[in-house]
Amino acid sequence: MKSYATKQDQQYKEEMEAHLRTIANQAPLTSIANGFAKYARRQEVTRFLARYEMFKMVQDIQGVIVECGVYAGQGLLSWAQMSAILEPVGGAFRHIYGFDTFEGFPGVHAKDLKGSTELGWKAGDLKCDSYADLSRCIELFDKNRFLPQMSKISLIKGDFMQTAETFLEKNPHVLVSLLYLDFDLYEPTKKGLEVFLPRMSKGAVLAFDEINHPLWPGETLALLESMNIRDVKIQKFPFEINMSYIVL
Repeated sequence: MKSYATKQDQQYKEEMEAHLRTIANQAPLTSIANGFAKYARRQEVTRFLARYEMFKMVQDIQGVIVECGVYAGQGLLSWAQMSAILEPVGGAFRHIYGFDTFEGFPGVHAKDLKGSTELGWKAGDLKCDSYADLSRCIELFDKNRFLPQMSKISLIKGDFMQTAETFLEKNPHVLVSLLYLDFDLYEPTKKGLEVFLPRMSKGAVLAFDEINHPLWPGETLALLESMNIRDVKIQKFPFEINMSYIVL
């Protein structure tokens, strides 16, 4: 599997890991979390800033935020923190929904392997069993925000190809202001567009994590089969390498 990481990237990771272990023995762990600008990788801070820019685009757009592909939950909690800070009252119904198997890819379509012999994605890849951790983080998050009596974040665990329709049956009221597609794969990405696009109004933001990416052809193919891209403007940030978005 091709990787774009360099030896310097690996060295940075190892040295920061060692430094964090040293600091963890000298100071409260919360001081590490609260000092994220000191310890987070530049790339993670960059992604947080990109999410902030997208969030600002939908502040006056009615609807929830849906993240398809949660992984460890950095994005999911970023949306929630932004809503809690920037719209503590007006965003009371700005619920954040996160979909993930938490068991890796449920399966891989032939279109996810198209175009390169280097692609060998398979079921179970990119597994991140973060469900218990995220559930606890959500509980703690609720203790430090306005209107904690109103639920803010929901995790929907399972294969999106099975959970999507059930979700809409249970939540027929849902409109979507921001749809962040980070499934990486063809089938769930196409399903996400199918079920949520009809619930997005003009001005809502449709975002992708891996379109136009050589390692993830399925995400681009799902977009091309679902929309005429000549009718929309696919934008990116000059400071972030992967994220793309469409303002509907």
